[in-house]
Amino acid sequence: MTTASISTGALAGIRVLDISRILGGPYCGQILGDHGADVLKVEPPQGDDTRTWGPPFKDGVASYYHGLNRNKRIQHLDFATEEGREALLALVAEADVLIENFKTGTMERWGIGYETLSQRFPRLVWCRVSGFGADGPLGALPGYDAAVQAMTGIMSINGEADGGPLRVGLPVVDMVTGLNAVIGVLLALQERNRSGRGQFVEAALYDSGLSLLHPHAANWFMDGTAPRRTGNAHPNIYPYDALATGTDPVFVAVGNDRQFGAFCRCIGLPALADDPLYATAGARSINREGLKQQLEAALAAFDGRVLVDQLMAAGVPAAPVLPVAAALQHPHTLHREMVVEMEGGYRGIGAPVKLSRTPASYRHAPLTPGEAFLPTDGDATPG
Repeated sequence: MTTASISTGALAGIRVLDISRILGGPYCGQILGDHGADVLKVEPPQGDDTRTWGPPFKDGVASYYHGLNRNKRIQHLDFATEEGREALLALVAEADVLIENFKTGTMERWGIGYETLSQRFPRLVWCRVSGFGADGPLGALPGYDAAVQAMTGIMSINGEADGGPLRVGLPVVDMVTGLNAVIGVLLALQERNRSGRGQFVEAALYDSGLSLLHPHAANWFMDGTAPRRTGNAHPNIYPYDALATGTDPVFVAVGNDRQFGAFCRCIGLPALADDPLYATAGARSINREGLKQQLEAALAAFDGRVLVDQLMAAGVPAAPVLPVAAALQHPHTLHREMVVEMEGGYRGIGAPVKLSRTPASYRHAPLTPGEAFLPTDGDATPG
């Protein structure tokens, strides 16, 4: 997909001031920008920390930064100076949304905290991405993705059954916090249409980490049994696991008895679907170890890639276990427009939410400079 020059997205006309750094806040700002918002990002004089999070680098800026900061225009201000704060206030006066993730109390010490600015700009939606919120036993502490994965139980249920706790191999808590921030901003903008007033929106890493615990939390709430690591397998249903074949492993996601019967027929074990040990979802989950042994013994005669096609044709969800490069170059990835290409050599992941009339667009590559919001239909003169 190539760049679009004019925003006609669902959020066209919404002005977002992104003064956040690292991941959750910038990810929120990028999503809003993809869907048409005019996003100005203000960074400290030295730039966002993630500019240095490499290699790889392009012109001295890390790929990590490029992945979170398209559809924004960038400028630099020092809020610790009066001049920087005055410039910020001029931008806030025109903004619909402000995104920040400063440590609790920092902006207040500068005299530009929410309580002060919300009275001056009552329509402003203020979105804070924080680690643990402002108060409570952990309030105001800094939050980091891996540490929050550890504290919220995610690491305890991730990893091989006979191994130790393992961090999920991507910053899942940070990214989900960014998504929750987007949801919160959209909710607040919708409510503002009724009340005419903005409000404070907070998305905390800790809360977001806990929200990811399904079905482990639901299981624990029901019977109190401590969740355990199950490797690639689902804790509740089976076979929902990566299984060895004669070549590459395949992931099979059997969700009901009909799919299990079709799976068994495809691999030449039709009688297995009628075995009382495996005939129902509950029985398969309880007897998963013996079932896995029988399945992998039969699958040793199959080519994994060929088997995936056969299973999918039979209505059994299955997939090859692909490396990242293969996933990004898959024909369906291109068909879904999930790879974005822009002038200057930028490539990135496309917007996953598809709207029929107001689709996402890609207008500004990372590092595009910008000093002011773009004019809208309601502006008397260009800004």
